Amino acid sequence: MGIISLEGLEFFAYHGYYDEEQKMGNKYSIDIAITADLNRAAQEDRLSLTVNYEVVYAIIADVMKIKHRLLEHIAYKIIEAVKEQFPEIQQITVNVSKFNPPIGGVCERSKISITTPFSLPPVEEG
Repeated sequence: MGIISLEGLEFFAYHGYYDEEQKMGNKYSIDIAITADLNRAAQEDRLSLTVNYEVVYAIIADVMKIKHRLLEHIAYKIIEAVKEQFPEIQQITVNVSKFNPPIGGVCERSKISITTPFSLPPVEEG
């Protein structure tokens, strides 16, 4: 097993519990760590045998384009989409940070972290 990580991915997006947050937008940071069997890729030097982090980035960018209320939901949607693309993954940890959250005081960022083994139950939208 091995871990592939992308750290400090930054996006400007329109997430938030409050309607005003979804209108104004904010800066977000994403970290992802993916546990998978990397042995064959390491031995054979072939991209097709590993989790392509360029594809992972594109998946995260697509999730960030869709408005969500909760940071937890953003993390869940990222995990769900990455697992769909790479079913061989053993575990994923996603951190989602929101810069300057509206909490009524000084806070550099709020952050949630979700680590999940598989399988995931489906999300009901609504």
